[in-house]
Amino acid sequence: MATTMQQRPGGLALLCCFLLLPTLLIHGADIPLGSTLSPGSNSASWSSSNNTFSLSFTASPTSPSLFVAAITYAGGVPVWSAGGGAAVDSRGSLRLTSEGDLQLVNGSGAVLWSSNTGGRGVAAAAVEESGNLVLKNSTAAIMWQSFHHPTDTVVVSQKFTSGMKLTSGPYAFAIDKSSGNLTLTWTSGTSSVTYLNKGYNDTSAFASNETPTLTTVQSNGLVLTIESNGLVVMTDGRLATTPAVVAYSSNYGESGDMLRFLRLDGDGNLRAYSAARGSGAAAEQWSAVADQCQVFGYCGDMGVCSYNGTAPVCGCPSRNFELADASDPRKGCRRKVDLANCPGNSTMLQLDNTQFLTYPPEITTEQFFVGITACRLNCLSGGSCVASTALSDGSGLCWLKVSNFVSAYQSPALPSTSFVKVCFPPMPNTPASLSH
Repeated sequence: MATTMQQRPGGLALLCCFLLLPTLLIHGADIPLGSTLSPGSNSASWSSSNNTFSLSFTASPTSPSLFVAAITYAGGVPVWSAGGGAAVDSRGSLRLTSEGDLQLVNGSGAVLWSSNTGGRGVAAAAVEESGNLVLKNSTAAIMWQSFHHPTDTVVVSQKFTSGMKLTSGPYAFAIDKSSGNLTLTWTSGTSSVTYLNKGYNDTSAFASNETPTLTTVQSNGLVLTIESNGLVVMTDGRLATTPAVVAYSSNYGESGDMLRFLRLDGDGNLRAYSAARGSGAAAEQWSAVADQCQVFGYCGDMGVCSYNGTAPVCGCPSRNFELADASDPRKGCRRKVDLANCPGNSTMLQLDNTQFLTYPPEITTEQFFVGITACRLNCLSGGSCVASTALSDGSGLCWLKVSNFVSAYQSPALPSTSFVKVCFPPMPNTPASLSH
């Protein structure tokens, strides 16, 4: 179909029919149908009225040769990305079609992500000063908004409700619909482990592993927000109750030209941050999991998390294992000789002050009341058991790990004794070798 255009002073073209407009630098104005953004050195952006937030292509954090369509705070701190961070090459684009559909397209023309708003009356898009990307009709009614489709971040004035989810790699953060608890979950294939499950009670205190009653929480009405003063709070939109304080940011109450936000990081921890306008850097102010080594899967399958001073480090249970990827210890460990190929017998190697992390739903099938000797021998004789932990904390509990993926934590503060099944002979780590 032929396309004709008429020129107005200033060079802007009026569209007579469908055409993708050239990449434009748009500040505060409505973004018309047919507009497109592309990567590259001359990449433009769609910005809010005061340039507080802008939507543009930025280099992928994992593949610098690829690009992500992201909303960033002044200075470059990302708060949302199209397609959950799906990356495209330099020939890709983000386009607002003539039918009102926002699409992320790769270099070959395939649509990687869409707002699914085509034919719904969308007349324009806009990036608001709050950081919200909206698609609206001719009467300015919002038909779609990024605040309702978060990726890994929640900013001030954004409401995170049950039914929404933040994701980052294998990790997800959500409000559980049945209990109203805040949850962090690791998922790989058909396996899923919930390593954080917290709720609040009618005293507005945030308490670990509580299950709120129906009189204190209505999960479908729960809203999680981060306030401009640094408070992270839960409210119930259907009840006139005092918000429950989830956390105080460490710089609570401090003011200034800055953005506060919650983000689910790639290490599986949910954190509160603040970022000064124009700095391009965010400072951590709170973390949902105080002990990073208690995040399931942080060091990968068969990896052992420990601390080198204050920083978590990843290593292998013994010299019977090697890193799956020598350049990235977080990708876990593998046996040098698989148990099925042991030239002789298998044995259980003892790991002092170590736990193989066990959370729901695994705990329902892997937890038993036996002593430390039985905890070791039952795993040795169990064909599917790969490791075990005797808690040694007075509870009498033993965890027999039969999962396809196991995650361990080692610390002098842990009373637990663990055992890992290896081919004979067992080769314990030297004192300094765990993190290598």
